[in-house]
Amino acid sequence: MRLFLLICLSLITYSVNAQVKLLKLDDLDKRMANGKDTTYVINFWATWCSPCVAELPNFEKLRLANLKKPVKVILVSLDFKSKLQKTVIPFVQQNSINAEVFLLNEPDQQQYTERIDKKWSGAIPATLFVNKKKRQFYEKAFTENELNMALLNFK
Repeated sequence: MRLFLLICLSLITYSVNAQVKLLKLDDLDKRMANGKDTTYVINFWATWCSPCVAELPNFEKLRLANLKKPVKVILVSLDFKSKLQKTVIPFVQQNSINAEVFLLNEPDQQQYTERIDKKWSGAIPATLFVNKKKRQFYEKAFTENELNMALLNFK
């Protein structure tokens, strides 16, 4: 019985941990480069950021509305790496976030903000729309309607 319980707990822990992975910008760049006709909507957020948390359901609705389209919603947490297990994973689980969620694993904020967009001050929430042809960056919170319009205008 103990063995069965340990196996069950391991599987639960694995499935939750698999939900949020560490991400390097090089890996994100490779993924976008291999995206063919995919439009990526990449939201930069943190669990401690109230406007970020408030807009997350809008990204989930956008993801659901575009399941059969070449649109991919990716949520990138800017929480500290040390917060992954005790803060980010429980937050994702408690809020039933089903989009792909990553925690940015880059040590230099100045370097990664400039790499994502040269005009980014580092404030969040921030969202990047990108495909093979163009790139649009927003340093703002989105309402559901604004997010839908931004995607529509991006295509």
